[in-house]
Amino acid sequence: MTNDSARPIRTAVAGFGLSGSVFHAPFIAANPAFSLDAISTSDAARRSAAAGSYPAARIVDTPADILALAGELDLVVLGTPPATHYPLAKAALEAGLDVVVDKPFAVRSAEGQELIDLAASLGRVLTVFQNRRWDGDFLTVKSLVETGALGAVTRFESRFERWSPEVAKTWKAGATADEGGGVLFDLGTHLLDQALQLFGPATVTHAELAVRRAGEKADDDVFVALRHNAGVTSHLWMNMLCAQQGPRYRILGSGGGFTKHGVDPQEPYIVAGGGPLDEDYGLEDPDWAGLLGRDGHLDRLPTERGAYPEFYRILAAKIADGGTTSSLPVPVDPAGPVEVLRLIEQARSL
Repeated sequence: MTNDSARPIRTAVAGFGLSGSVFHAPFIAANPAFSLDAISTSDAARRSAAAGSYPAARIVDTPADILALAGELDLVVLGTPPATHYPLAKAALEAGLDVVVDKPFAVRSAEGQELIDLAASLGRVLTVFQNRRWDGDFLTVKSLVETGALGAVTRFESRFERWSPEVAKTWKAGATADEGGGVLFDLGTHLLDQALQLFGPATVTHAELAVRRAGEKADDDVFVALRHNAGVTSHLWMNMLCAQQGPRYRILGSGGGFTKHGVDPQEPYIVAGGGPLDEDYGLEDPDWAGLLGRDGHLDRLPTERGAYPEFYRILAAKIADGGTTSSLPVPVDPAGPVEVLRLIEQARSL
């Protein structure tokens, strides 16, 4: 499907759980380069919420119903469970649509690479929603690393830890690791992606995968150690049964360190009813500022503003400029998420 630059990019969102309702639909609707034309969900409450929030969108039952509308669309966003990502993305590409796939890109790295090759052969835009590249705290860390403010970085520690004693979502309760279930595929996908973005290619040197909660079929307490080719060691924790959370980031270098607690405020802001166009969107409470320096010589460093809207801004520019014929980048090159899947496969093989 070739987008006519005189009209918005006709977009459908498949799935209206947390992903579709919080991370995709609000940002698509807020960007005039897009029109939100269709949403799929079979859940009655979600159908009602989608219709109320986006009255111009057609509400259908399934992703298959969206694919049946391919001739009236330019882009489909897949906010469906991980095991569906590969078959749905393949079908959407073959239907002539550009595709955004939520993380994890696929369940297996070979599937992700196959999708990349298929998109290239069909001349379609394909990207992966690694939205936490635009977390304010990550942007702060990235700036510190790129400017050399910490000297030569030797160790990177990153955590996503939560207190969620119940497996709340039906699909998560039933999903095995082979189906993309578990915290390594969920939160771990973000942590691995961020580590690769900061320090480049890496190998898993140690991994611990455990199940702590009743009903969990994959993993909910994971530690992964990486050795980057650049010489940096990354230690990554993800835990869904964590009663006392460690720092979100701790980075040590030859010239100093940085420690940051708390989580990026963009998701809870949208969940609470805010919007990406609000004046205070993406701003973190100054009380959560991280500490930069060394013990005895610490300064508070304000967190950069979070910027999830950047994903769709970059994507719109890419599609409007000719899609795959444009030299502009996609917001996330899917080769990166494929490398994340390879690291997950390494961790599971140890």
